[in-house]
Amino acid sequence: MPLPADPGRLSRRGLLRAAVAAAALGPVPLAAADGAAAAETADAYGALRLTWRDLILGTGYSPTAEPFASKLAALGATAAGLRSAMSPAAESLWPDLPYADPEPDTDAESYTYSGNLNNSFNRLRTLAEAYSQPGTGLTGNTALRGEILAGLDHLHDQAYHAGQARYGNWYSWQIGAPQALLDIDVLMYEHLGAARIADHCAAVDHFVPDSTVAVYGGTSTGANRVDLCRVLALRGAVGGTAAKLALARDALSPVFPYVTTGDGLYQDGSFVQHLYVPYAGSYGSVMLGGLSLLFALLKGTSWEVTDPGRQVVLDSVEKAYAPFLFNGLAMDLVSGRAISRGVQQSDPAAIRQDDHLRGHGIIACVALLGVSASPAEKSRWDRMVKGWIDRDYYRPVLAGPALGVAQLARLKAVDDTVPTGSAEPVGHRLFPAMDRAVHRRPAWAAAVSMASRRITYYENGNGENLRAWHSGSGMLYWWGGTFANGQYTDDFWPTVDPCRLPGTTASRKPLADGEGGTWGAARPDVRWVGGATDGTYAAVGQYLKGLSSTLLAKKSWFFLDDAVVCLGAGIHGRDGTGVESVVENRNLGASGTHAFTVDGTARSTALGWSATLTGARWAHLAGHAGYVFPGGATVRALREARTGAWSDINRSAVTDPVTRRYLTLWFDHGTDPTWADYAYVLMPGATVQQTSARAADTSWLTVLANANEQQGVRVPSLGLTAVNFWLAGTVGPLTASQPASVLVREDGATATVCVSAPLRTGDTVDVTWHRPVTAVPAKDPSVTVLSTGAGLTLRVTPGTLGAVHKATVSLG
Repeated sequence: MPLPADPGRLSRRGLLRAAVAAAALGPVPLAAADGAAAAETADAYGALRLTWRDLILGTGYSPTAEPFASKLAALGATAAGLRSAMSPAAESLWPDLPYADPEPDTDAESYTYSGNLNNSFNRLRTLAEAYSQPGTGLTGNTALRGEILAGLDHLHDQAYHAGQARYGNWYSWQIGAPQALLDIDVLMYEHLGAARIADHCAAVDHFVPDSTVAVYGGTSTGANRVDLCRVLALRGAVGGTAAKLALARDALSPVFPYVTTGDGLYQDGSFVQHLYVPYAGSYGSVMLGGLSLLFALLKGTSWEVTDPGRQVVLDSVEKAYAPFLFNGLAMDLVSGRAISRGVQQSDPAAIRQDDHLRGHGIIACVALLGVSASPAEKSRWDRMVKGWIDRDYYRPVLAGPALGVAQLARLKAVDDTVPTGSAEPVGHRLFPAMDRAVHRRPAWAAAVSMASRRITYYENGNGENLRAWHSGSGMLYWWGGTFANGQYTDDFWPTVDPCRLPGTTASRKPLADGEGGTWGAARPDVRWVGGATDGTYAAVGQYLKGLSSTLLAKKSWFFLDDAVVCLGAGIHGRDGTGVESVVENRNLGASGTHAFTVDGTARSTALGWSATLTGARWAHLAGHAGYVFPGGATVRALREARTGAWSDINRSAVTDPVTRRYLTLWFDHGTDPTWADYAYVLMPGATVQQTSARAADTSWLTVLANANEQQGVRVPSLGLTAVNFWLAGTVGPLTASQPASVLVREDGATATVCVSAPLRTGDTVDVTWHRPVTAVPAKDPSVTVLSTGAGLTLRVTPGTLGAVHKATVSLG
């Protein structure tokens, strides 16, 4: 097919557009040598393509300034390598990515081949971006342009065309490949010619027909629905089809409303994908990114998204995403199987994913969504973005290898124009719809990951995340504000002992890779998972049944000002194997020899050191945390170097081994324990002196109960009493008529009583506090006052969503 001639000069519209941009934004990226952007026609579809081009290439930056110059040079180098390796042949465009129809072969091979097709389009997109961006060394290269067009023709003729039968992973055909193809079409539009455009539109229409968004269900929900709408919208812009654009806009509407089951955003801030998987850090990020792009693309056009439900998306920035962003990282407990993605074998030069880089992607989404927000929202978000940029010392955001030029340009603009960033918030957030809790203090943050009949232990699928079996068994994550932010970033998942995840109680019973089934199928038949919070402190609990195990346990966490009190009881198993509760399993890096002190005595820093710490009252790991064992306990300790490869937990990852050192503390409950228990206090960032002093202060904490029926604590200095009632009963001054979580916090002459019913049956719960109360000046509508005086009795009508119900009372 002959190539259209290059334009001889910038169009009048292009000149005007460049002049306006220069005046408003200062330095802008140089146009490609062929003036691709300026050659767009002045119709509505051309305007959309120009907008999309700006969104994916970036505006308002100088290509000779950092961090852009290095990023553009790296893009050029990557593209040059891909270009030299491209070798069109039967059923492949790159020799290492065969996409032959594998019908006679296994499903696994079929998925591999379809993934290779997807990756082929993405490599071609990289070439198109290097051609279109300034400063790559390939900008406007006519030979490269011809190779890109030849590559498009090759992929169309051999694999991605109308009439081709789909095989392997649906995602590659309906989202991955068409998104890359349409991006290329926008970047190379003026060189495609009418025939190519028609062929590409026909191919997209074949694989992504209107019927893919006719029903909100199956693979067309949440983040996937947004991705499909992006394909439809770009198909409309490239093909000049108003109906496709209108369909894309309208098909977004089912994404907006809050849900009460399945995929989507929940009123409490939860985000779930694949029905059972907490996913704000991965699929949620994709959804937020897709919506921020589509809102910006369609803004000011006849297809603008005006559905009032879009406000739910805007509200989600602070309700659903920011709670899981800490100093630039996105917490792993809401990232599903993405935590297992090392560098992929299909592209060894690619950037490995980790919690910081996932966080940077979400931060960039927030910056872009601000374009479509109110001035007040944008102002708040910009300050949040600025704060995250300022605080991520472990992986600086603006040096983030996973961010593209366009994302960096938007973040750099915020960094340059916002004088002061907002601090990380202090407080506690419960997310009962996805069995998660996040606790934040001025110097650290912690979070706990649980599972129930509603939420999976862990997700595996496509050969990913094969050994995170126990990550929903009460895994307790924590991060320091200015320390220890690389704990899960630094090759944690392929090297940690998967049966000793911190905070968990687990059987040592051997489990198969992917045990329990794919896509979140593995869920325990339990309901009591949740807790109560006043917004500052919290009581959180999990009735644990082990994955493919007879293990039972009741686990509670009481989140306080400088500590987390951790209780376990009713620990019971008959697997014929040992059962352990893990206090800590700290990643010390490739060569860490952090001092470890027990009851004032320094212990060995040698690898292979292990000990049974009998009667230990406290321990301290330098640079990390203190650990207090109320009344003394027998705890096991181990220093070891562990070697693993990302391919051990993700079959698509590279196989190069990595080694990390760990310090592990755990309670050994023995083989087939009967109603065992444990108690410890985690103090993130505490010094040796603070840890020792806390252990010596026996009045600071009273464990009111630690049994199979109830677990509760009192901390007089905080005015806090909190009990998880697994069964009805009385603990200390509190009585509950039904299973419940109750937290009472006294503050002078008043107190706040917080109640939740984690069973979610809807049955009313009566809670009595045996303490003189004169009045109840404020309460939620779900709370009825049954009596005051010598004691307080409240009746809570809890509903079925695990919400917390509050009353403020006046003390006698």
